[in-house]
This record gives sequence, C-alpha cells and structure tokens, in this order.
Amino acid sequence: MRPAHIALAALVAAVWGVNFVVVEIGLGHFPPLLFSALRFLVAALPAVFLVGRPKAAWKWIVGVGLVLGVAKFGLLFTGMDLGAPAGLSSLVLQIQAVFTALFAFVALGERPGRTKLVGMAVALAGIGVAAVDEDASGPLAGFAFCVAAAACWGVSNVLTRKAAPPDALNFMVWVSTVPVLPLLALSLVLEGPERDLAALRGLDWAGAGVVLYVAWVTTIFGFGAWGWLLRRHPASSVAPFSLLVPVFGMSSAALFLGEGVSPLRWCAAALLVGGVALTSLAPAEAAPAPSATAPAMPPPVVAAAAAGAGQLPSGAAAREPAGAPEGADQDPDIVLWHGTRADRP
Repeated sequence: MRPAHIALAALVAAVWGVNFVVVEIGLGHFPPLLFSALRFLVAALPAVFLVGRPKAAWKWIVGVGLVLGVAKFGLLFTGMDLGAPAGLSSLVLQIQAVFTALFAFVALGERPGRTKLVGMAVALAGIGVAAVDEDASGPLAGFAFCVAAAACWGVSNVLTRKAAPPDALNFMVWVSTVPVLPLLALSLVLEGPERDLAALRGLDWAGAGVVLYVAWVTTIFGFGAWGWLLRRHPASSVAPFSLLVPVFGMSSAALFLGEGVSPLRWCAAALLVGGVALTSLAPAEAAPAPSATAPAMPPPVVAAAAAGAGQLPSGAAAREPAGAPEGADQDPDIVLWHGTRADRP
C-alpha cells in the first residue's frame, strides 16, 4: 500500500475509534434509541438519492437492517447509556469476530481451524478479564448489552455474506433506511414521547454536530473510504487496520472523557485484539467455494464500526479470498458500523 493509502486506512480507524466518544457525548443530548434513529435517518436521506436503486434483494436489506440497525445499534447505544464506558465499548465490540465465526460455522458451514479456535478462546478470555474489572467495565447490564450488540453484529455479518451484495455502499445505504421507523417506534414506547420531544426541542449545535459526525463522518466517509481501499488492495492488507479502532477508542476516551485504563483493561485489550487477529486472519478449514459471480466477501474483521459508532458501519482482520486479484472489488462486511455512547457507533 502507498503511504497515502496507509494514512487513509489509519484515519478511518481513528474516525471510528473517536466515534465512541462522540456517541458518549451524543447520549447526553438524546435518548439512545432516538439517537440511533436520527443517525440512520441523517445518513440515509442524502445518500439514498445518490446511490441508485437497491442492487440486492429486499429480504437481505430488511434482514440486515433489523439485525444490524435496530438490534445491534439499539443494544450498543442503550448499553452505553446504562454506563458502559466508551473506550471499553470500542474494545468489547471486537468480539463480533468470534460471534461471526460461530454463526458462519452454523449457517455457512465454515469450519474453524485450530488457529481460529485458539483465537476465539483467547478473545473470550479477554472478554472475561474485562468483565471482572469492575472499576473499568461499568454496570453489568451495560456491559452485557454491548456483548449482545456484538453478537447481533455477528449475525448481520453472516447475513451480509449470504446476500453477497454487488455494491457494498449501495447495500449499506439502503440498509440504513430500514432501522429508522422501528427505532423511532421503540423510542416512543420505551423512552416516552415526552423525553423524545424534550430532546428535539433542546437540540443545539453540539447535538446536531454529534448526529452529523456519526451519520456522515463515521458512516458515509468511513465506509466510503474503507470500500475505496478494499477495491484497490487485498482485504488482508486493509482489514488489519480495523484492529486500531479500539486503540483509538480507548485513547480518545482517556483523553477527552478522562476514562482510566487499568492494568486489567490493558490485559483484556491485549487478549481480545490478539484473539480477534487470530480468529480473523486464520482461514476456515471447509469454507464453501465462492460463487463465480458473487463478489469476494472478506471475513468478519474487515467490516466496524459504524458504526456502530456511526458507520453503516464495524472491524477486524481478514484473509484475502483465494484467487482474488490485487484490487478486486471486495465488500467489507462490518466495517461500516461502529457506534458509542457519551451522549452516551
């Protein structure tokens, strides 16, 4: 990769990592479900008129939209609102690579090899260490919601691989239209119309700024730049940069929010990132042969973030599909969804 392309990949990882801090700030302005709905609304409205008609079947668009947009981001933002720290959330979400491998084995027949199994065990050990660090993990409910969000991300990754969309950006833009109404309905029922109206009436420049960041910077710019890189370089060269997301997430949370990083959290980070790297880079033993017409889809680690923190998007490392030429058009499964809380992406 050229130095400029390396810098762009690192910039995207930084955008996604800082996104968790922005989400934390945003949760101070909006209830979590309303905030998530606004993120998708603002991301979808301008982009949907630019990407053309959907190029994937609606069943996949709706399925991924519900699992990724409603379940994953609803759980993530709610978990952060319940007290899960932004930096830790950026780290815990990376366990999605393990969930993706498990669900891919069940649904796609991708049998994990010995190295991948070791990586999954190491990553799960990292989650266990993070959970017992009471000073850093926050309330148990918030931590559990973040783990559940990672599991939903894993399901959405498998659905995306099944969908094999020919145009990743087109697919994710249309996916982002699906969660808006369900999230608004859930917000009205669970958070109450009074709380929602109060948040909207009190909207200021700071609140508008966090929505624009998670929607346009994290999602539109982040996913677009990541997809651009994947079209020019092997997934195995680009995907490892997503492992920088929790590094930027924890660092920015410490810098801007004053979150402490205990020795146990560093231990958890080393175990989790190392385990995710092994899980994502190790090839499956019996993955089904890709279709001659379907685009190559990188493994779980490639995808975000949005995102979560705002991307339409998740990240991890990925192997390059056998026979994929340099610059092949490869779609990141999760890169788009990284989210966070401080409003509480």
